[in-house]
Amino acid sequence: MKRAAGTEWGKRYGFSEIAEAKDARSMFRERVPIHSYEAFRSDIERIRKGEKDIIWPGSIQHFAVSSGTASAGKIVPLSEEMLMINRRFTLTVALAYREAIRSSKFFRGRLLSIPGRIEEDPLHPGSMIGEVSGLQFLFAPWLIKRLYQAVPESILFLPNWEEKLDAIVDHTLKMDIRAIAMVPSWGIVLFKKLLARHNALTGNQVTTVREVWPNLSVFFSGGVALSSYRDLLDQQVGGGMDFVENYGASEGYVSFQDSPNSTDMLVHLNSGVYLEFEPADESGPRISIEEVQTGIRYRIIVSTCSGLWGYELGDVIKFTSTDPFRIVVAGRTSEMLDKYGEAVFGDEARAALGKATEATGARVSNFHVSPVMATSTSLPGHEWLIEFEREPDSVEAFSRIIDQHLQEVNRHYVIRREAAAFDPPHISVLHEGTFFEWLKRTKKKVSAQTKVPRMSEEREIADALLSISRSFT
Repeated sequence: MKRAAGTEWGKRYGFSEIAEAKDARSMFRERVPIHSYEAFRSDIERIRKGEKDIIWPGSIQHFAVSSGTASAGKIVPLSEEMLMINRRFTLTVALAYREAIRSSKFFRGRLLSIPGRIEEDPLHPGSMIGEVSGLQFLFAPWLIKRLYQAVPESILFLPNWEEKLDAIVDHTLKMDIRAIAMVPSWGIVLFKKLLARHNALTGNQVTTVREVWPNLSVFFSGGVALSSYRDLLDQQVGGGMDFVENYGASEGYVSFQDSPNSTDMLVHLNSGVYLEFEPADESGPRISIEEVQTGIRYRIIVSTCSGLWGYELGDVIKFTSTDPFRIVVAGRTSEMLDKYGEAVFGDEARAALGKATEATGARVSNFHVSPVMATSTSLPGHEWLIEFEREPDSVEAFSRIIDQHLQEVNRHYVIRREAAAFDPPHISVLHEGTFFEWLKRTKKKVSAQTKVPRMSEEREIADALLSISRSFT
């Protein structure tokens, strides 16, 4: 509040008074409403043009293009203070992992970190714009970039994503890769390319990444939920790899796994982000972290040292513990199917899919869920469009397990199923490569953080995926 008191937003809401108040948090809630991105859009354009002291002191020269499914195309300003704090956060995650395993072996080889693309803003020379991971790479310690990072910037910032992955594979094929930091969905693609390239060059037929990179020990994951990809990545590697997930957005980091392979994450309360919460079903008031309860879905509201004030992040989380504060990410605020009153959330869908893969031995590389309208011969329901790495012996059994899990955890869903008002899940098996082809056709640039929406109440994505899958055959 003190730092930003002299900015336009600071004067508008009286930050100097809030900073001196006996109960600053309550006064902040009273004075500063929850803002969507639209409340910042025009001011961020002014900042991009070089205007100063609008939402944060001075000027800002770094801007992240958010690629999240709920905020595609939004430009998020990142102050140098925030980028330096983000650097400290990533080092904290690595050191916490070292402490948890009581070993530094993963530091003795190379780190394969794959940031997203950045460029000088063509509309505003002197500013850098692109994916937050790319901007963050600019602020990585020079010693890590020079001695620990496996791939040089000349390859990491190649504009074409497929060409970049191919170049990375060629460059690292014979390196001692011990740690990987990237979006898990692209890890699957990278590992496939690595094995294919190794086998083509050697004439061997290795089937696991461990046979190429024998000392690979940890996968630092972020950008999308790890749960949908973890089992497949572990199988591709050949087992024995630790996973350390962090949760953040273009706006800032929130939490990380301080213990590898745990199911929840420790909230990091010194990351340049002030956290507030509001029940996702709007059943309660906006609160600060000491008032949260376990098991409740909360929307996250952040205020940051880049000048975002009372900003709704667009994610839903649940606390698993309040001493210390630990969370799981339940999905996006838009990640829910409720077209027929079934109210199925993204975390429930991912958990159901996990149950089905575990029970059947199937491997899933990508999925999307969309509603199906009622016809003269069928009830409404959900279509699960799935690209399998390994198909289950019985798609019908796979569907039954998903259905059973959703009935166990979701009262809205089970009521509709028991009332014979809703069909069981319909599984559509897609051809290999369908999701990647959809990304290439629908996104101007496919990159490290390009994501496939997991749920949509509209059929546009589902119908496009079905059409692409049919074209392969």
